[in-house]
Amino acid sequence: MGRLSDKVTIITGGGSGIGRASAQRFAEEGASVAVVDRDEDAARATCDLIGAGALALRADVTSQSEVAAAVEAVVERFGRVDVFFNNAGIPQAAKPFGETSGDEWARIIEVNLTAFFIGAQAAAAAMRQRGAGGSILLTSSIAAHRPRPGIAAYVASKGGATALARALALELAPDRIRVNAIAPVAVRTPMLGQFAFGPDVQATIERVEQTIPLGRLTEPEDVANAAVYLASDEARCITGITLNVDGGRDL
Repeated sequence: MGRLSDKVTIITGGGSGIGRASAQRFAEEGASVAVVDRDEDAARATCDLIGAGALALRADVTSQSEVAAAVEAVVERFGRVDVFFNNAGIPQAAKPFGETSGDEWARIIEVNLTAFFIGAQAAAAAMRQRGAGGSILLTSSIAAHRPRPGIAAYVASKGGATALARALALELAPDRIRVNAIAPVAVRTPMLGQFAFGPDVQATIERVEQTIPLGRLTEPEDVANAAVYLASDEARCITGITLNVDGGRDL
């Protein structure tokens, strides 16, 4: 029996990176997995890696109607929602604060913060209706409390989402719905290069690694393993926390 046997999980941003690694790990631990991504082909590719039983769904996480429809489709297919992993997010191209446009600010806040509100609201409604509790997870960032220059909008979006997770943990506790955040340091995904200062991505990576006590970036599987734990019954008395997966960066 896996650690997530009989649990139905929705993972947003599941078409690549952390989301794909998490979908695979959740399935390995026995979960029924719905992979949500705005790129349906990427979601299907993740499901192909998992094998029979996984459900690929296309949805824009900033659309209340599309997210609600995705949750409804999962309930129709699997009968319930036990875990909602809000992982979808976008980076910010590193630049001085004064050069960040209003449109760029709004888009980052919309995807990284407002989408968490939308997804958690839809998932919590399904969990409450069933009355058996559940787990809501969020991929935040160590930048939320250890910011670096050049990504102010991203820092604000992740800080806001982390604070919202704490607020929801209190509000949903009477329903036995746990809400927790995971805060990785830089993760080795296709998105990583978009945070780089200048064209030399490898130079940026090396500079970041020098600030991490363990001396390495976080891998998608590292975040996936943390998510498995927080989603499992092993963490049944844990809510409202931010679990750093940062190689000691926050020390």
